[in-house]
Amino acid sequence: MSQAASGMDLFAAVDSQTVLEKNEIKLIPTGIFIALPFGYEAQVRPRSGLALKYGITLVNSPGTIDSDYRGEIGIILCNQGSNRFTIERGMRIAQLVVQPVVRAELEEVVELEETYRGEGGFGHTGH
Repeated sequence: MSQAASGMDLFAAVDSQTVLEKNEIKLIPTGIFIALPFGYEAQVRPRSGLALKYGITLVNSPGTIDSDYRGEIGIILCNQGSNRFTIERGMRIAQLVVQPVVRAELEEVVELEETYRGEGGFGHTGH
C-alpha cells in the first residue's frame, strides 16, 4: 500500500463472506496466478495488522511459491484469535515478497569444524 513496502498485498477472492472460526484453518483463494523467472521464489507472509488485531496468521509462514508453479495462489489462513473472523471479497489477507533463490552446493564431510556455540540449541546463547 506504500511505495516503500517490500510486500505486495494479496486480496481474498471469496465468492461470499467466509467465516474463520477460532482455531480453524481454511484455504482462501486470491484469484492470482504468477510466472516467476527461474532463480526466484515468492514468499507469502501474514499481515501484521490482522495478526495483532485479530490473531489471523498463516499456518505455513512464510509460504513458498516456486518459479515453476502455475496454479492459483491460495492463502492458508488460521484464526488464533479469541473470536470468529469474517473474510470478505477484496479484503487484504496476506502479502507477497519476491526473493532471489540461492542454490547451495552441498559437500559431505566426516566432521564439522568447531564453533563457540557447538551443538548448543534453543536459548543456548542466553538471548
